[in-house]
Amino acid sequence: MSTPTTLHTFTTSTRLGEVTIEPVDPVRDAELVQRWLAHPASSYWQMADLHVDDVREYLAGIASRPNEDAWLGRVDGEPLFLTETYDPSLLLDGVHDTQPGDLGMHLLVAPPATPRHGLTDTVMTAVMRFCLTTRGALRVVVEPDVGNRKIAAKNAAAGFRVLREVDLGSGAHAKRAALSVATRADFAASALGDGFPADGAGAGSHREPATHRPDPMIATHLTAPLMEHAHRHLAAKALAELAHERLFAPEPESDTDGAYRLDLDGVTYRFTARRYALEHWVIDPDSIRRTADAGVRGVVVLPVDVLELVAELQPLLQVPDALLATYLEELSATLASAAAKRERELDGTTPSVAGLLEAARTASGTHATAEAFQQVEAAMSEGHPSFVANNGRIGFSLRDYRAYAPERGERLRMLWLAARREHSHLALSADQTEAGHYGGPDTPGELSDAERAAFADRLDARGHDPADYLYLPVHPWQWEHRVAVTFAADVARGDLVPLGPGSDEYQAQQSIRTMFNRTRPERHYVKVALAIQNMGFLRGLSPAYMRATPAINDWVADLVTSDETLRRNGFGVLRELASVGYTGDVYHRTPQPNPHRKMLAALWRESPVPRLEPGERLVTMASLLHRDAGGAAFVTGLVRESGVAPQEWLRAYLDAYLYPLVHCLLTYELAFMPHGENLILVLRDGVVRRAIMKDIGEEVAVLGQGPLPDAVARIRAAVDDDEKALAVFTDVFDGVLRHLSGILAEDGVLPEDRFWALVAETIDRHAAEHPDVHAATGIDLRAARFAHSCLNRLQLRNTLQMVDLTNQSESLIYAGSLANPVRRGETSTERRI
Repeated sequence: MSTPTTLHTFTTSTRLGEVTIEPVDPVRDAELVQRWLAHPASSYWQMADLHVDDVREYLAGIASRPNEDAWLGRVDGEPLFLTETYDPSLLLDGVHDTQPGDLGMHLLVAPPATPRHGLTDTVMTAVMRFCLTTRGALRVVVEPDVGNRKIAAKNAAAGFRVLREVDLGSGAHAKRAALSVATRADFAASALGDGFPADGAGAGSHREPATHRPDPMIATHLTAPLMEHAHRHLAAKALAELAHERLFAPEPESDTDGAYRLDLDGVTYRFTARRYALEHWVIDPDSIRRTADAGVRGVVVLPVDVLELVAELQPLLQVPDALLATYLEELSATLASAAAKRERELDGTTPSVAGLLEAARTASGTHATAEAFQQVEAAMSEGHPSFVANNGRIGFSLRDYRAYAPERGERLRMLWLAARREHSHLALSADQTEAGHYGGPDTPGELSDAERAAFADRLDARGHDPADYLYLPVHPWQWEHRVAVTFAADVARGDLVPLGPGSDEYQAQQSIRTMFNRTRPERHYVKVALAIQNMGFLRGLSPAYMRATPAINDWVADLVTSDETLRRNGFGVLRELASVGYTGDVYHRTPQPNPHRKMLAALWRESPVPRLEPGERLVTMASLLHRDAGGAAFVTGLVRESGVAPQEWLRAYLDAYLYPLVHCLLTYELAFMPHGENLILVLRDGVVRRAIMKDIGEEVAVLGQGPLPDAVARIRAAVDDDEKALAVFTDVFDGVLRHLSGILAEDGVLPEDRFWALVAETIDRHAAEHPDVHAATGIDLRAARFAHSCLNRLQLRNTLQMVDLTNQSESLIYAGSLANPVRRGETSTERRI
C-alpha cells in the first residue's frame, strides 16, 4: 500500500493509560531496542545476537526504505514496545495475495521488568487503531511464527484470521509462519476492538474492496466430469451397502469371475466386485454399467446416476412416500460435496495420503502436531463408511458449505451470547469451577481477560448486570438462521444478549458440530447445536441432556482410570467437562417435545493435544478408512511407512482399540459408540499405541442392571446378552473392521483370513488374561452368528429421525443374522461368504 504522510506522534487512550506511537530514532533508541531483542522472551525475532551498533544499523535501514517504518510505543510516557509497518506486496511477495489497503505489521512488547496485567492487550489495541486509522490500512497483515502461541492468542483477540501457513526467510532466519489478516470489521468485532468504528468513520471511510470477495454464485465443482465420478462412487457405495443390508441380492454373471448383475424394473446394472466376510462388497465404480431394453432399438446404455438408482430401487427400499424427497435431497447434497471434495483433491488443495503422512512424520511441537492432526481431519472424503446419504446438511447454502463443511478445513469463530442465569444452567465436572472454566485474571479459560472485559462492558452498555448471565457459544450459522429469527423474542427481551465473536478460531470436525480450537490447540473442543438436517437427524443439542453430561463423563472417566487393564493398554476418554444450556424460550413450554428445544446448548470437551508425549501423533480412527483421489489408502500408507510387519501393526491397533472395548463390555457392561470419528488414535512411528474415546455423554450406555449413581442413571439401557454383544458385533466388527479388512485385503497388505484370525486372537487373549470375567458373562463374542443390525434401513425408514434416542434398542432394524468371522472352529474357506 502507499505510505501516508509521515506521522510524528499518534495518541490514543486505553485501559492502562495514554499510549503514544512515534517514529523510531535509530541513534536514540538502538540501545533500548537491543536490550528488548536480547531478552529470551523475544526469541521469535531471531535477533538476540545483535549488538547495539547492529540494531542501530537495522533501524536506520528501515528508515531509509520508502515502504517500511519502525515506531516506538510508550504507555504513559514509558517506552514499552516497538512496532514495524511495511508493504506486504514487497516483503511477502509470492506467499500473500496482496489487496489494495493491506499493511503488514510486526510487534515487539518490551520484556517486563515488572509485569503489568493487560499490557499486551493494551499495546495490541493501540497498534491496531494506529494501523487502521493513521496508517490508512484496510487490512492488517501479520505472519508470526506458528510456534509462538502467545502472539497467536493475542492476534486472535484482535480479530486476526489465519489464512494459511507459509514458509518465510531462509537459513537461520527461516520460519513457518501463520499468515493472518484482520479487516476493520474483524478488529471492531473483536474483544480488543470494542468501540472501534467498523464502518471506517474517522479514517477516510475506507472499506474492503468488494472486487476481492469471492463470488458466492460460482460453483466450479458442478461439472460433468466431477459429477460423473461422484455418481459412480456413490452408486458403487449404494449397491455395496444396500446389498450388505440385504435389500436386494445381485446375481453372479455365470461367464465372468467377479461379475454381477442386478435386474430392476426395466433397468439392469452390471458391475465387477469382490466379496469378503460379513457380506462386505467392494465394487469397482468404473465397472458399473446401467442398461435398459428399448424394444426395437435394442439395449440402451444409460448414464450412471445414483439418484436414479434410488428411484429405481424404491420398491425395494420402501422409503415412505412423504420422506422420499427428503432422502433424495440428502443424497443430492452428498453428491455435490463428493464432487467438491474431488475437485479439491485433484487441484492439490487437499493433500494426498503421501502428503498427510509426510506432514505427520515431520511435525515437531504442539502446533505442528495439531496442524497435521487437522489436515487429516479435513482431508477425509468419505464421511460415514456405511451410510450412503451421509453429507446431507440440509440448511447449508453454497456459501455455508464453503465456510463450515469439515472437508473445507476453514476456520471460524464462535458467536457468544449472554444467557440469563434464571433460564440457563452451567453444569461442571467435579474438579471444575465457573471461574476456572470461563477464565479469570492470569487463569487460562475459554475466554481471555480481554473477552470477559469486553463482554461485561457490552452487557453494561445495554443496562444488564453481567453477574446475571452465563456465556453461551453458538455456531455462526445457528446465530444467523436460528437465534436471530426463531428466538427473536428472547433476544429482544434481553434473556439472550448477543456479544459478538470470540477470539479463538476453530475448525469443524467430521462430526460437523464439534469444533477443534486452532488458536489454542491445548484448549477444549466446543460442541454446539447446529440445526441442519444431516444423516437422519436434526443436529441439535439438548440442554436437558447437557445437564447430566459432566457427571456422566466423571463417572466413566473414574471407571476407566481406576481399571488396571485399561490403564495398561493406554485407553482413555476425553471428558466433557462443562455444558451450558438455555431453556427460557417458549418451545420449552409446549406440551410435546420438539426439535426447537435442542437449539441453544453447548459443551466443552478435553483436547487430546496435552496428552501427547514427544514423538506421538494424532489421527481420528476414521482416517484409517480414507482413500485419496489417486486411490491410496491412509492405513496402507501407515502400515508400509511404519516398517512393522502388517500383522504386528494390526495387533497393536487391536490391542489399543478392540481389547479395551471388549474389557469394558464384559467387565462393566459398558458400551461406547466406537465408530471412526469417536476414537482418537495416538501413533508413534506410524503404529497405533493407544486410543482415546470421545463423545461420552450422548453415546455411552450401561447395558445391565448394575448399580449406578442417580446423576448418571440416564445411560442405563439394559438388554439381553445377545444384544449386549452387538456393541462389538455391530459397532466394531460390522461398522469398522469390515471396512478396514476390505481395504487391507484389496491393497494386498493383509489377507482377510489373517485379519480376522488376529481379531479372534485379541478376544481369546482377553479371555486368557481375565478368565473370571468371561466365566461370569453370558456374552459370547466367538458365537457362530449374530443379528444383522442395519443402518441404512433406519435412515430409509425415517430420514428425519432414524432412532428414538430415549429407546434406541427398540428402534433397531434387523435383516436376519451374519456369520461371525471369528466364530470358533472357523477356517479361511468358511469365512468367505
